[in-house]
Amino acid sequence: MAKLSELFKEEVKVINMGLESFAKDLKQQKVEVIHVAWKPPAGGNAKMASLLSKLKK
Repeated sequence: MAKLSELFKEEVKVINMGLESFAKDLKQQKVEVIHVAWKPPAGGNAKMASLLSKLKK
């Protein structure tokens, strides 16, 4: 298992989910990043998400 000090010598690779601006900032710093445009189901509304999950069955 790698020691913590060795971890920081590794190249950083990031999967960014959500705010695209985070991915853009990382790219400007030459960090390898993949952006996933993700939003919670039903915009985060728990009641609507529950109703949607029933439709999928």
